[in-house]
Amino acid sequence: MARERDLDRGSSVLGELKRFARTSGAVGGIAARLAGARVGLRTDKTAHAEDLRAILGGLKGPLMKVAQLLSTIPNALPDEYAAELAHLQANAPPMGWSFVRRRMSTELGPGWEGRYATFDRDAAAAASLGQVHRATLPDGRAVAAKLQYPDMVSTVEADLRQLRIAVSLYHRIDNAIQQDEVYKELADRLREELDYAREAAHLRLYRLMLGGHPEISVPEPIEGLCSARLLTMTWLDGVSLQTYLDTNPSQESRNQTARAIFTAWYLPFYQYGVIHGDPHLGNFQVRPDNNLNLLDFGAIRIFRPRFVQGVVDLQHAVERDDMAAAYHAYEGWGFTNLSHETMDVLTEWARFLYEPLLQDRARPIQESDDPLFGRAIAERVHAGLKRTGGVKPPREFVLIDRSAVGLGSVFLRLRANLNWHRLYHETVAGFDSAALAERQAAALAEARVPPPLQEKG
Repeated sequence: MARERDLDRGSSVLGELKRFARTSGAVGGIAARLAGARVGLRTDKTAHAEDLRAILGGLKGPLMKVAQLLSTIPNALPDEYAAELAHLQANAPPMGWSFVRRRMSTELGPGWEGRYATFDRDAAAAASLGQVHRATLPDGRAVAAKLQYPDMVSTVEADLRQLRIAVSLYHRIDNAIQQDEVYKELADRLREELDYAREAAHLRLYRLMLGGHPEISVPEPIEGLCSARLLTMTWLDGVSLQTYLDTNPSQESRNQTARAIFTAWYLPFYQYGVIHGDPHLGNFQVRPDNNLNLLDFGAIRIFRPRFVQGVVDLQHAVERDDMAAAYHAYEGWGFTNLSHETMDVLTEWARFLYEPLLQDRARPIQESDDPLFGRAIAERVHAGLKRTGGVKPPREFVLIDRSAVGLGSVFLRLRANLNWHRLYHETVAGFDSAALAERQAAALAEARVPPPLQEKG
């Protein structure tokens, strides 16, 4: 056993070194161009961003996943990089059957095939960290078996080292948003995604939180057929959001789907302090009844009740144009040492996000016809932060901001026309942070969710 552990450790180190070597060229290219920009040399950032996209798309794996995430956070990367990285898709080449068979034997034992009635040899889907096979259980239930790719731990660590370098390089020429806590948050959530036993607990948690909402389906993990690198869960039938939109659904149908998405994201947040941190289009499916299948529970964020209270308080402050209350709300979020000028800039971003909630009428999530409206506001906020000395976002800000921006894009694509004001107030009615803390503790215990990772320094 000791010799096997030494071999595994050696393989992990070797894998990390290989990955680091493959990615260092991409990050080194960023460094050269950013350094050139800093000293006034002309650089073609658009062309280099296209090269970077090609490199990361070929590598697949977690660096691509982080790039997708960064592309949705305003001003985490230069615009040219964000635009190119937003096109990355999680379509890694699948593992062959001989490898799948060996890996399944490692996870469930040599008689693993007898645990399933059928197990498709070809992957039904391939993503950045693993692939999914369709199977059936002896009792006839259809299931999805998600199996992690090899060497993901070493791959993640190598990619995170490169991400830290890229973030620090960018910060040297643009300190509007200090990315230290952003990096720590992304690193912890990505490491958590490697633990499929944790994801099984997240499935149990979401089934508990959304159990009274039949318009939202969450897969059920199958006890005894899950491990740290294998997740077996019930198969959900549905079509991708894009396929659904291609059928030209009615306005009523699109509104129904959007309402289910709103509930799936914000009811857990305001009642339990939990949010699904990855509103990627591939994580939604639309059922034949126009309701929702919610997928991929690796990036789940659990918030302090005080933070959720701060989100509610900030909405009230924006609604009343009360800057003193806004400052108190930012403190609840975890922002520190805010000048009044910096707070004014942050509140412009808050008004943009909260604006649909302020009007008690049915409306699109964004009423401007300008597709670049949100980016123009983000650029103005970014310029304001640079002018006022920059800001250091707290870790918890990262995924709540990403969810708000990402979901806004989904609602735009759906062309949903809803009374967002009423949806919000129905969700937060009777909000009490002490009651949230009790519900959260009870739900986490019942679902057997392990404590979240928390990187120090």
